[in-house]
Amino acid sequence: MTEKNYNPNQKEKKAMKKHPKKVETPIKEKSDKIEEKINEQKAEEKTEEKIISEDKKEETKKPEKKQPSKKIKKQEVEVNAKSVPVSTKYSISICKFLMGKRIGDAIRDLEQVVLMKKAVPMKGEYAHRRGKGMSSGKFPQRAAKSFIVLLKSLAGNANNHEINEPVITEAIANRAQSPFGQFGRVRRKRTHITLKAREMKIMEKKK
Repeated sequence: MTEKNYNPNQKEKKAMKKHPKKVETPIKEKSDKIEEKINEQKAEEKTEEKIISEDKKEETKKPEKKQPSKKIKKQEVEVNAKSVPVSTKYSISICKFLMGKRIGDAIRDLEQVVLMKKAVPMKGEYAHRRGKGMSSGKFPQRAAKSFIVLLKSLAGNANNHEINEPVITEAIANRAQSPFGQFGRVRRKRTHITLKAREMKIMEKKK
């Protein structure tokens, strides 16, 4: 290089161009950003505390007492039994035997039938039995036991609906579909039974 073209500061300028100066952010801007982050964290913590406090308040609140629904008082209760394994002929005669009786008296009478101390009046070629207005009768023990179960459930229904002194107003027995027994030789006996009861006062008013 010639003396004219020689410049000692030329290398320094090239070096400065290759490595530009880093512009450093001032300290105040950094401190402002840190404060903003801290404030955001505090706000998030406060919102979480509020949510937790609200949840605790909801838990501590006493549950509201539900008002009991008003029961619709029925004047009549009934029991329907489907396909009871009882003879239809016996159940028809027992239904006639129970008509017009109180449920408690009917249960006692059927318990006497089970003990063979009281006969159920039946039409047909049966032996004569002792009792007022009795000609022929029988002791259908198995049928009487199933009727006792139905009468107890009828009494429970009457008690639930606050019916005092329920009287049996309807007792119906209908023949049900009889299935085949073992090996398909014998038909089993099945009966649909319906029992209805009303309060004695209502019966007296109607009369």
